[in-house]
Amino acid sequence: MELKDVLLKRRSVRKFTEEPVSDEMIEELLHAAMSGPSACNKRPWDFYVVTQAEALENLKSASKFTKFSSKLAIIVCGNLFRALPLGMAEYWIQDCSAATENILLRATDLGLGAVWCGIYPQKRAMKKVRESLGLSDKMMPLNIIFIGHPAEEPEARDQYEEKRVHYVR
Repeated sequence: MELKDVLLKRRSVRKFTEEPVSDEMIEELLHAAMSGPSACNKRPWDFYVVTQAEALENLKSASKFTKFSSKLAIIVCGNLFRALPLGMAEYWIQDCSAATENILLRATDLGLGAVWCGIYPQKRAMKKVRESLGLSDKMMPLNIIFIGHPAEEPEARDQYEEKRVHYVR
């Protein structure tokens, strides 16, 4: 698929089939994630790949926005041990967001569906994810990406709005 097609086709998919995602596809998603840019190349991310049914069920209770049933979830976390120091520490958010978008785009390219469910900065949701996965307080769960073979296919669309573009020439 051409990049432009992937960009326009990438949409949130919220319904998945029962077919599991192959290990090869999971590895492709993780390679894409770690190809993302990061400030000073710190790569302050860790990825938790969840395929166990009980763990997936626990993640669904993290917030009112995480009630999706899929055979795979990837939790993108900022690892504060690898974050930039002092006032630049929160660049992990941008770095992990870029990694997340790469996962979503690669999922689309592979014919998978995915939905990005924000966790950070919701304290209760972060606590639930940390408890579910046994994470330390230095591991910041940014989001849960539920991924699977789509049971629905939202229509591709171009959301360009010229009125939101401001040129300074």
